[in-house]
Amino acid sequence: MSYFITGGTGFIGRHLIGNLLKRKGTIHVLVRKESMKKFEALAKKQAWDPKRVIAVTGDMTAPKCGLTAAQLRSLGGKIQHFFHLAAIYDLTASAAEQKAANIDGTQNALDLAAALKVKCFHHASSIAAAGLYPGVFREDMFEEAEGLDDPYLRTKHESEGLVRAEKRVKWRIYRPGMVVGHSQTGEIDKIDGPYYFFTFLKKLREMLPPWMPTLGIEGGRINIVPVDFVVDAMDHIAHKPKLDGHCFHLTDPEPMRVGEVLNTFARAGHAPEMTMRLDARMFAFVPSGVRMAVGNLPPVKRFVGMLLRDFKIPKEVLKFITYPTRFDNRETERALKGSGIAVPKLDDYAWRLWDYWERHLDPDLFVDRTLKGKVRNKVVLITGGSSGIGLSTAQRVAEAGAITIIVARGEEELFKARDEMKKAGGKVFAYTADLADMAGCDALVKKVLDEHGHVDILINNAGRSIRRSIELSYDRFHDFERTMQLNYFGSVRLIMGFLPKMTERRKGHIINISSIGVLANSPRFSAYVASKAALDAFSRCAQGELSGKGISFTTINMPLVKTPMIAPTKMYDSVPTLSPDEAADLLVKAIIEKPSRIATRLGIFAALVNAVAPKAYEVVMNTAFELFPDSAAAKGDKKALKDEAPSQEQIAFAALMRGVHW
Repeated sequence: MSYFITGGTGFIGRHLIGNLLKRKGTIHVLVRKESMKKFEALAKKQAWDPKRVIAVTGDMTAPKCGLTAAQLRSLGGKIQHFFHLAAIYDLTASAAEQKAANIDGTQNALDLAAALKVKCFHHASSIAAAGLYPGVFREDMFEEAEGLDDPYLRTKHESEGLVRAEKRVKWRIYRPGMVVGHSQTGEIDKIDGPYYFFTFLKKLREMLPPWMPTLGIEGGRINIVPVDFVVDAMDHIAHKPKLDGHCFHLTDPEPMRVGEVLNTFARAGHAPEMTMRLDARMFAFVPSGVRMAVGNLPPVKRFVGMLLRDFKIPKEVLKFITYPTRFDNRETERALKGSGIAVPKLDDYAWRLWDYWERHLDPDLFVDRTLKGKVRNKVVLITGGSSGIGLSTAQRVAEAGAITIIVARGEEELFKARDEMKKAGGKVFAYTADLADMAGCDALVKKVLDEHGHVDILINNAGRSIRRSIELSYDRFHDFERTMQLNYFGSVRLIMGFLPKMTERRKGHIINISSIGVLANSPRFSAYVASKAALDAFSRCAQGELSGKGISFTTINMPLVKTPMIAPTKMYDSVPTLSPDEAADLLVKAIIEKPSRIATRLGIFAALVNAVAPKAYEVVMNTAFELFPDSAAAKGDKKALKDEAPSQEQIAFAALMRGVHW
C-alpha cells in the first residue's frame, strides 16, 4: 500500500501520517524545496521511519504540483490513496492567497493524481463549504450552500466543487468541523477558531474572581472536533470499500452554542463564566441598515477595533458568532459503526486545550516583557531622580540600557547619583532645575531637546507633600499654592514642553506619580491630594486627545513610600510603607505594560466604596481624621516632635489600611 499526501507537514497531515504508519506501506509527502529542513526536523521529532516516510520535492502552486517527468514515472501506478490536505485554513488570509492555495492548489493536486493513476483521491474539505446555510446541511448537499461572499467560505466551496466534477479518478470528500487540538495532549500548532477567545477569557480571569457572574452572548451552534478524531475517522473511512463518490461530515452530532463553548473554556481556564447570555438573534429586529450605520460610526469602529486588537480576535471571526448551520452526519456514522471512533465531549478535554495554549501559544509568551526591551537606547527623563523612588527607578532603567536623564534641585546629591550610575556602565545625564519655577521648566526642556533631540519616556516623580489639617492652614494659603505649583503646574509644564516632539514622532510615554490619597481622599492632605488629583484629571483628558497619535499616559496612584518626603511625620516610622525599590517595581511595570492606571486593590476599593456609599465612607474618613491628629511638625511644636510616637490604635488602623496616608 502506497500513499501520497499534500500538506503532510501541516497540523492534520502530521497526525494522519502517524496513523498511516500503523498500516503497511510507504508514505510519499509533497514538500517544497524551501521547506525540506522543516520536514526533516518534523520527521525527527515525530520519529518517522525514513524508509517509509519519503519527501517528494514539489510545489502546490505549480502544474501537477511541480513534479518532474522522472518523478511521475517513478510513482506512476503505485499510489493507492492520495490525501489532499494542503490548503489555507485562515480567515484572515487575502482572497488571492486563498484562491491560489485552495482552488488552484486543488486543481493541481487532481491533475497530479490523474497523472499518477491513483486508486482514490481523498479531499480534506471543510464545513465551510456549506457557507452560511440557514438550517441542516446534509452530506449529499453542495449546490445549496449560501453566504459565500467571504473568500474563505467561497474558496473552500469551489475547491470541493472541482473534486466533485472530477471524472479521471475516484474520490471521497471529508468535511471536518472546526478542528482544535488533540483531545489527549491538547497539542495544536496555531491559534484558530475558539482559541481566538482565550486571550479574552484570560484577561477576564485576571480582572475578576472565578465566582463573579458576567454577561455574555449565546450565539449559534459551532461544530468543534479534536484533530485525533478527524484523522482517526479519515483513516478508517479511507480504507473502507465501496464508499467512493461520497462526502462525510466529520462533525459533532451535538454541537454547543457559542456561549456554552466559551463557558466550557472559562471553566477550563478558571475564568468567570457568563451566567447570563443574550441570544444574538434578539437583535435581528433592528434593520440591517441601522446596524450597519451604527457599526460604521467612527467612535464605534475605533472602540470595537481596540477591543479586537487587545483580545487578539480577528474581525472576520465575529460573523460566526451567529453561525446558522447544523450538519447531518449519518453517512459518517454508518461508515464508523463498530470502529469505536466518536467525537469526545468538549468538557472532557477542554482543560488540555487550555493548558497547551497557555504553555505554548498564549501571545503574551512572545511579548518582550523585559525592561531592557522597552528602554534600551531610549531617552528616559526622571524628575526627582537623585533620591527615593526617582533614584531607584533611574538605576533600573540605566542598567537596562536607557539614555537616562535625572533632574533634581540639589546639585551635590544629583551629581553623586549620576556618577555612581555612570561607574556602573550607565549612560546617565544630570540636570539641575527648580520645577516649581516655570522658567526653570522651560529652560530644562530646551536643554534636553537641544542635547538629546527628544524624550521617549517622561516620569513626573518630583513632588511635595504637606500633612496638615485645614483648620491649621487658615493662614497658610501659600502651602496650597506651592504644592500646586510643583505637583501640578511643574509637571504639566514639562508635559507641554516635550509633547510637541512626541506627537511629531507619534510615540511617547508619560508616567505621572500620583497618590493613593486621590482614590482614598485622605484627610489632612487636602493640598497634596488636590494637586495630584488635578494632574490625574489632566492626564485623563490628554489621553483622550492623544492616544490616536501614539502617546500613552500612565497614572500611578502610589501608596505610602518610605522616602525623605514623609520623614517629618514620625508616626510613619511605625506604619507599613513601601521601600523605594518596591515603588520602582511599579514604575517598571508601567514602562513595560503602559497601562492607563496602576493602583493597589485597597485604593480601588476605597474609590469604589466612596462612589457607592459616600456617607458611610465619610464616617470612615472622619474616624481616621480623629484617630490621627496633626503631627507636632504640622503644629510647629519642635519640642513635642522629639517625643512624638504612634499609639497602638493608630498602628493597627494604619496596618489595616496599608499604604494610605493618614
